[in-house]
Amino acid sequence: MDLVLHLADDYLLDKVWARLLPLNHYIASSPYVASSNFTSISYTPLQSAWPRDYVPRQIISLTVITLFGIHCLYFLFAWLSYKFIFNHDMMRHPRFLENQVKQEIQSSLRAFPTMTLLTLPWFQAEVMGYSKLYDNVEEYGWGYLALSVPFFLFFTDYGIYWVHRLLHHPSIYKTFHKPHHKWIIPTPFASHAFHPVDGYLQSVPYHLYIFLFPLHRLTFLGLFVFVNFWSILIHDSDMITGHVLEKVINGPAHHTLHHLYFTVNYGQYFTWADRVGGSYRQPESCLDPMLEVKKQS
Repeated sequence: MDLVLHLADDYLLDKVWARLLPLNHYIASSPYVASSNFTSISYTPLQSAWPRDYVPRQIISLTVITLFGIHCLYFLFAWLSYKFIFNHDMMRHPRFLENQVKQEIQSSLRAFPTMTLLTLPWFQAEVMGYSKLYDNVEEYGWGYLALSVPFFLFFTDYGIYWVHRLLHHPSIYKTFHKPHHKWIIPTPFASHAFHPVDGYLQSVPYHLYIFLFPLHRLTFLGLFVFVNFWSILIHDSDMITGHVLEKVINGPAHHTLHHLYFTVNYGQYFTWADRVGGSYRQPESCLDPMLEVKKQS
């Protein structure tokens, strides 16, 4: 997020903050210039009274950037998945709710502001240089850079598995996670339709990683976009089975079973945590919710 903030300051926010809270107006470089020489005056650009490293400015800027970014990612990727991947026949399933897509979108939009506020301390700490993000590939080498991608995915997958499983504990499930399981037959728009505390807790492993392990700044940015895309992809209620990586990758079919049966397939990317934790359920064609749709025909 520090890279995103830096670019936003360069191309837009410096100008915005200078307009909102100007330090000075255009000032002549000479203390006294005769009016006849007005056209030769040199001016300093308008600057903000709140410099880039001023924490209140950073917090406000991060809030705006995060809200804008999550809305863009959500509507872009969810719409693409809904338009080109999601099987719209699934909307005839008896457990598909009336006006469900609208409800999913409304639930997501209500969650985004609070999720953003909860996430801000992580982003602010990152901007202030407390993370282990780095810029120079040579600092750790190309080998480490390549290995950091699967390590990030395995670390966050295992972390999310246990956070997700904890959210199913009876003492907190009804309050925090049950709202997401309202969508028995989810569409891609259900991907972010969480209670905000639920959505935040499942994002913690992503933020925690960069404070524990070095990660290239651009790699982290790319992975952060990817995990949002993946969260949308696995909510398309797909039950395509028999592909070669089915027992390794926790894909849409696995997550469809999670929404149908609640206590299986808690993982995010891989099946290994569910296998170790005894919560794995293999997707099978006989479990396809589309069978219920065909019965209605």
